Amino acid sequence: MNWTHVILAGYVGAVIAIVVGVFRKKGWIGKTSAVIIALLAIVVWNIIDVKYLIPRDNVTQQMTESEKFDTAMERLPLYQIIREQEPQAWSRIREQALAMQKAGESEQNVIDAIQPQILAIQMARLQTAPDANVVAFMQANMQQTALIQKQSDDACFRFLFPAVKGGINAARMLPADVTQHRLDVDAEMMRAAFGPNKHQVTPQERQQAMQDVQPIVQKLVQQYGQDITLMNEPQKATGKEGVVCNITQDLWRNVLQLPVNKAAGIIRYSVSTD
Repeated sequence: MNWTHVILAGYVGAVIAIVVGVFRKKGWIGKTSAVIIALLAIVVWNIIDVKYLIPRDNVTQQMTESEKFDTAMERLPLYQIIREQEPQAWSRIREQALAMQKAGESEQNVIDAIQPQILAIQMARLQTAPDANVVAFMQANMQQTALIQKQSDDACFRFLFPAVKGGINAARMLPADVTQHRLDVDAEMMRAAFGPNKHQVTPQERQQAMQDVQPIVQKLVQQYGQDITLMNEPQKATGKEGVVCNITQDLWRNVLQLPVNKAAGIIRYSVSTD
């Protein structure tokens, strides 16, 4: 099994499905506020050329499946951090993935099984990461989105919504330093969430985030009108792929222009489960 692909895909690949579900649970999607669904743009970059990031060699090909899995994990800082911070979760994910492989499950089935677990850990860390790390996390995501849209609206749409039209090979479209920057920022965020300056979310922060995002939402509703609903139904965006990408980027551009503490508050709230 191509464990590198499975592990990278499991990194953030379930963001769209899970975050959309969170927004629905919170009642954020409504007649005038469907745009908030654009908060799901914690970019899905799992469709990448794994050889570009992690070359293979003859030694790797001769390894057992468990050795290949461990080697792939070791090469990504994020997974090293999960092993340090959540050893039980690490063991559970590892054992489940290897058991599914042994049982003959497909790569996609394994990805589908581990994605929610990896995502839950990462989103939980955003809640306690310092403001600067949370904002840097989103800035790195939006940097990728903007660079891909410069190449084409269709590529941008596929990058954000791979389940609708199929994904793209992001590593072939993005400079290597941009992809590496994303990996580094994510790892720094995860470590900082356990550091001496870790953040504690308060009810006041949650309330402030709701207040701060409303003017941004209202502005986008006025600007894009009915097209806002495409964020909730991207499968209906044929011919308007660029509009969907613009809404996503405009939303986050406005959020990231706020003071760091307010921007971080909105990001945390958008991915919280309470």
